Amino acid sequence: MFFSNYRKYSDAQLRPSLLWEFDLTQFDWHAMKNMVVQRVIERGRITDFYAALNLYGMKSFKEAVKNIPYLNKKDINFVCTVFGIKKEDLKCYTHRQFHPKHWNS
Repeated sequence: MFFSNYRKYSDAQLRPSLLWEFDLTQFDWHAMKNMVVQRVIERGRITDFYAALNLYGMKSFKEAVKNIPYLNKKDINFVCTVFGIKKEDLKCYTHRQFHPKHWNS
């Protein structure tokens, strides 16, 4: 797996610009886990991935990925490939299937 060595980067820090709209001094990292993981997937650098994986652990990170309400197709393919998750296990993928687009969309 691509991020299997994340523990070697224990000093990695999440960039505050990913969570620009929040006061990080009073931020509840565990209550907002799904949102943090979504931001890392959508806009994060590799050091942000290492920081999030060190913060939540691989198993918890994967569970958060599965519960994200929306990811674009490129990000879905990325997390499925890198973390070995089936598309059908993602909430954002199954939710998208319930809302088919019109013919001309």
